Parts: sequence; structure tokens; C-alpha cells
Amino acid sequence: MTRRTQILADDLCFGEGPRWHDGRLWLSDMHDQKVLAIAPDGTREVMLTLEDRPSGLGWLPDGDLLVVAMTSRRLLRAGGGRISVHAELWDLADHHCNDLVVMADGTAFVGNFGFDLEAMLRGEAEPAPTPLIRVAPDGAAERVGEPLHFPNGMAITPDNRTLIVGETQGGRLSAYDLGPGGALSNFRTWSAPEGLRPDGICLDAEGAVWVASPRRGACVRVAEGGRVLDEIPVETEAYACMLGGEDGRTLHILTAVNHDREDTRRRRAGRVETVLVDAPRAGLP
Repeated sequence: MTRRTQILADDLCFGEGPRWHDGRLWLSDMHDQKVLAIAPDGTREVMLTLEDRPSGLGWLPDGDLLVVAMTSRRLLRAGGGRISVHAELWDLADHHCNDLVVMADGTAFVGNFGFDLEAMLRGEAEPAPTPLIRVAPDGAAERVGEPLHFPNGMAITPDNRTLIVGETQGGRLSAYDLGPGGALSNFRTWSAPEGLRPDGICLDAEGAVWVASPRRGACVRVAEGGRVLDEIPVETEAYACMLGGEDGRTLHILTAVNHDREDTRRRRAGRVETVLVDAPRAGLP
């Protein structure tokens, strides 16, 4: 029997970068330029309002929040009532920045489109690969790893030894061995089920990855090697996901009708949908 999701929150423009933190689901309403925190009862709080589109979220060891500012290609730091620039990424990112994951030591990995997505949709550009950007705890940044096809959602395994990256244009999850200070090696395909276009991802305690796949209209649970273990359909398109809740078994799925900025701002049809699953969350984010 197909499981139906429940609506935790609606009236969003376009949610991305969900994270379970301090008993609430944090997310970026990218097209409304806000970072929100939503409690299990649906109560929401605006945590930040930016002049840019926020995307990936993560926390430094001292508790400060890192936020990707997409179009200005900056990694912002929020704490102590102020927002500062943690790292300038303009010269390192080939186009808009998107998701990120932060290691326990504060090292962050940031993805970017690699090309002008809107121009591609108009038939005026071609997809191009781009590497990740690694940002050290002090803000020093550099391009690292093999070029990826639209690196998007990322996760780090509980043993802190593997970084998994969703390649949206590549239709696969790729992986690196992860060393001290964010050293990357042994690049490989982790999972590539047919028809999967990964956006946001999260890990569970059984070693599987939940993948939000917009074109599939579902959140899909996959194993290393490519086997599809489970699938949760949604009515529109699934763009990101995060396990959370008191026992870590509530899968939060961020949905929207499309990713067009003006249309999603006008319609405000974005949602956070939830469903209970068997395996709890694990690893980072």
C-alpha cells in the first residue's frame, strides 16, 4: 500500500537545505529569501532574512550557522546577532552555489550549478561539470575533487570516512573517501538507479540514502550499488529531504510545483510533507 504524506507546513515558496537541529526542522525558503525553523507542531520562526537566495545550511562547532548565499556566491556565518562573510566563493564557483555539508571539525563542502541553468532551459547553454569547493574552518576556500555534473545534496557517513554527493545532471550518487581536514580520494559511483535525478539527500542508520528526485515526483531510498529499497510519492515534485523528529524516523520532504522563481513566489505552493519510516537518521547533515 502506498504511504501518504502528511503536511507539516505549507505557504512556502521553494524550500531547500532541510536540517534537523535542536528539535526543529531548519530550511531555506530559497525564493522567499528566508531561513526558517519549524517545530513538530508546525509552528514556524523566521531565523534569518537575506538579500540573496539562501540554500545549504550547516553549523560550526561553536554553534554559528553557515548559510550558502547562492547568487553572490558567498558562505555566510550567522551568530551572536550578526551575519558576516565566512568565505568568498565567487572566483571558485562556476555558477550559483547551492547545497553544502559541514564536517564535525567545521570544514564545509559547497556545491554549485557549474553552468547557467536558466540559459540551458532556454536552449542557450550546455551543462558543464564543476568541482566541489572546500572551506576550512577559518574560511580559506579551494576547489577540490573530480568535476561533478551539478553537485547538489551531500551527506557524510557516521564514521566520518565517506562523503556522498548527489549529481543532479549526472543521475547518480557519487562518493569520496574522506580524510582529515576534508581530504578527498577514491572517487567512485555510489549508486545510480535508472531514472534518478538526485537533488537533496540524507542518510539513515542502515546505510541507505533517501534521495529527493523532482522529476520522479518522489523521495527514493537507495542502497550502495543501486538497489531501490523504498519510494514515497508526492503530489508535486520533491526537492529535498531530511530525517528528524524525536526518534529520527520522521522523513521530511520539501515539495514544490516547480523551481521557477517567479511562479513559486506567486503561488506559494511549497510544502514540508512528512512520513514515518523504519530506519532513523544517521551521519551528517
